[in-house]
Amino acid sequence: LYAYNWAARGPHRVACIYGDAPVCDFRSWPGGKGTGKGSPPDWAKLIRDYGFRDEAEALAYRGNPIARLDVLARAGIPLLHVVGDTDDVVPVSENTAVIERRYRELRGDITVIHKPGVGHHPHGLDDPAPVVEFILRSADKRPTP
Repeated sequence: LYAYNWAARGPHRVACIYGDAPVCDFRSWPGGKGTGKGSPPDWAKLIRDYGFRDEAEALAYRGNPIARLDVLARAGIPLLHVVGDTDDVVPVSENTAVIERRYRELRGDITVIHKPGVGHHPHGLDDPAPVVEFILRSADKRPTP
C-alpha cells in the first residue's frame, strides 16, 4: 500500500515498484472483504490510522493502489510483483491480478512472477537475480533530475 501511495504522490521520484505478495486493495487485506482471511485487529488499526469515521467510509475509499494506477502508467513506471499462487492472506485475484489487468489496460509495463503452490510466505525468490536486474534496469532508464 505505502509504496504505491508514495509513488502516486511523487512519480518523478520513482524508478520502479517491486511488490512481494503486495497488498493492493486494503479491502482484501486487512479488511477480509473478499476471499482472503483478513485481519480484524489490523483492519481496525487501518481505519483509525487513515482517519476514517467508520468501516463504510473505509470501504468507499478510492485511494487504494488498484484505483491509482493512471499516474504511474503515464510516468512510465515499470512494476514487478512476485506472488504465491495459493496466497490466502493477500489473494492474487484481489490484488496483483487486478493491478496487472488495469496496468496493461493503461499500457503500463508490469511483470508478474508466479510461485506455483506457494502461499503468502515465504517471500522473495530462491534466486533474487530477476528482482535485482529489474531494479537496476529500471534505475538506469530514469532521467537524472
